[in-house]
Amino acid sequence: MNEPIQNRIATLLKGSGRTLSAAESCTGGQISHLLTTVSGSSEYYLGSVTSYAVSVKEKVLGVPAATVRDFGVVSSEVAAAMAEGVRRLTGSTFAVATTGLAEGGDGRYPEGTVWIGVAGPAGTKTRIYHCDLGRKGNIRRFATVALRFLAAYIAAE
Repeated sequence: MNEPIQNRIATLLKGSGRTLSAAESCTGGQISHLLTTVSGSSEYYLGSVTSYAVSVKEKVLGVPAATVRDFGVVSSEVAAAMAEGVRRLTGSTFAVATTGLAEGGDGRYPEGTVWIGVAGPAGTKTRIYHCDLGRKGNIRRFATVALRFLAAYIAAE
């Protein structure tokens, strides 16, 4: 069963009336790219916000400045707020978000660390993931792991 994860998500959402959005920081659009490689993804995929800058996380996604200040931009709390923010912004059923360090550490987390948030009718969940594949490899892996986390969340609904 080597089905690409974006195809699994398509199977879960096509024809269901449920929708999806993404808020990406360290993945820089890779999640959106993977989702849109599936023919017919416009039926369920509404779009994304690539919020590389903290100001975009705060102003567009509604991440509270206090959350960034108190927990750091690479945190469970920011990942959760990003997922909730893009879900609210787009009106999607589900949302996935990533915030992390594709390259370079920050004194708290090493390079290759990502916090992933998923949000939907059952609430918001986060998880941390770490890999050491270099910048491009980390970005690709982060996106795949985020989509796997999202698919498991949707399947559990």
